[in-house]
Amino acid sequence: MNITITTPLYYVNDKPHLGSTYTTIACDAYSRFQRLQGNTVEFVTGVDEHGQKIQRTAQSHQITPQVHCDKISLNYKELWKKWDITYTSFIRTTSPSHQELVNQFFDKVVKSGDILLGNQQGWYCVGCEEYKDDPPDSKSPCCPIHLKPLEWRDEENLFFALSKYQSKIESLVAQPSFIQPLSRRNEILNFVSKGLRDFSISRKNVEWGIPVPGYKGHTFYVWFDALLGYLSSLLPMQNKINLADLSHYGWPASVHVIGKDILRFHAIYWPAMLMSAGLELPKKVFGHGFLTREGQKMGKSLGNILDPELLLEQYGKDPIRWYLLSDIRFGQDGDFQQKRFQDLVNNDLANTIGNLLNRTSTMSRKWFDNGTPDFDINLEDSNLKLLAQESITSSLLAYEEFDFKTVCETVIKLATESNVYLNNTQPWTLIKEPSNKELVGYYLYNVLESCRIIGLLLLPIIPDTGSSILNQLGYTEQIDNWSDHIKWGVLSKGSILPKPTPISKKIEE
Repeated sequence: MNITITTPLYYVNDKPHLGSTYTTIACDAYSRFQRLQGNTVEFVTGVDEHGQKIQRTAQSHQITPQVHCDKISLNYKELWKKWDITYTSFIRTTSPSHQELVNQFFDKVVKSGDILLGNQQGWYCVGCEEYKDDPPDSKSPCCPIHLKPLEWRDEENLFFALSKYQSKIESLVAQPSFIQPLSRRNEILNFVSKGLRDFSISRKNVEWGIPVPGYKGHTFYVWFDALLGYLSSLLPMQNKINLADLSHYGWPASVHVIGKDILRFHAIYWPAMLMSAGLELPKKVFGHGFLTREGQKMGKSLGNILDPELLLEQYGKDPIRWYLLSDIRFGQDGDFQQKRFQDLVNNDLANTIGNLLNRTSTMSRKWFDNGTPDFDINLEDSNLKLLAQESITSSLLAYEEFDFKTVCETVIKLATESNVYLNNTQPWTLIKEPSNKELVGYYLYNVLESCRIIGLLLLPIIPDTGSSILNQLGYTEQIDNWSDHIKWGVLSKGSILPKPTPISKKIEE
């Protein structure tokens, strides 16, 4: 099966922040899971490089917009490399192939009769690059997201006939599977029920953008331009752009993963644009929540922004990935708390999983010739085996739903119960009687096999730690498709176990 997943195309007004890193890590975990399922994955990310905000930011630094975009875009690519993000396409909306696709798409929409010339009046947020429908009743209203004054605009624009697609969009957003999680769906249903209005797709007096063919002085509105990056990212750049080829290169998207603040653009405007151009619609839009820090919104003025590059240097990839995906229900808002981060990483990875693997491997090496136990007894299936099988089933279902928190909870439960199993069976006591060696081998093998299942289930979320667990079990098989691996009883009896080392370092105060 072919899977196409996209992050948003991140706006290059500034360097990457923890919010964009969070989204990308989640998409990476989902992509790794789908590859392990044997699916072909197109993982699209990239940057949105046009618009007035970029133009003004570049001017404030006394450089050209292109130089600014080149610098910030490189920051994103370098950061994703450091985080080992497994994307397959990185699109820049300043690329010539993207501009060609935008022009082709616009031509199709024009031929559908969906482009109108008119005037746009209203309060505009440069940060959001959008008009605000109902700003506060004030002479100088502010954007509720950026907390900066809105600007009054009155200008000639081109409009897309969104109102024409009212009934089709109503039917689309009413489908439970289209907008996830379901809590986001109600927001969109409410917005659509009030009646869709045509929206502006061009700006005048904004030089930094793609010129609109046939309309002098107009450049494409950044959102009309940026959404099309999902298409241009898939088409081979060395060939002449042809929208008819999209189905051969991974379109439609299986899921767009975005922040909840841009849900309207992806769940309403984007599908209508695709309908107008006669193209297939994405199958799902997943809107996740915002991150705060210690209960406060992150911002430069507060001095509390978490730099993903510094976090990476200080703690490494997997501890941050574990915290973000295990402590926060993906789709809901989350709060980054330093103390909780340290406690979770130390308790879950270093103690619960790490100590389990270390002590079981040490006992097995000591009593079974530096290897996994080789025993020849048949007993009824252990409770640990049954729990491991249940853990596999529930984790696979949770991965499909972007429910990373449930996967993490399931893994920790399996590790916790494996520790309980050891304490209940007490192999260190049984081994004192030579006749019990076969039984001790059976008990230790069950725990080691649970550790192998844990390592496999962790591969999408914390890939380095998952691989470390498997390596310490002497399980070095190439795992491209885990169907033959993620089942009970695969660990070889009598195989050599490497000397145990910590799979996760404790984070000190």
